[in-house]
Amino acid sequence: MWGGKWRWLIIYKLSENGILRYGELKRCLPPITHKMLSQELKELEAKKLIHREEYHQIPPKVEYSLTEKGKSLLPILDLMSKWGTENKSLI
Repeated sequence: MWGGKWRWLIIYKLSENGILRYGELKRCLPPITHKMLSQELKELEAKKLIHREEYHQIPPKVEYSLTEKGKSLLPILDLMSKWGTENKSLI
């Protein structure tokens, strides 16, 4: 379920920014392919961790944000970050 680094980074970036459009999200992540970002966003949405809001306009507009379920992961991310900081020498 949590293979790779992208899902955690996407959740973290959405927690920092609240709502991001696809292009904004892509710019604030390390180099990620369009295919990988799209796939990860679809999987996170399917797991109800992020919300995708689509606006029917020209040009098309799509915004992503965390759901309450997604926000419930933030304390875990904080603990992982704290552990990483405290144990840099082990990594």
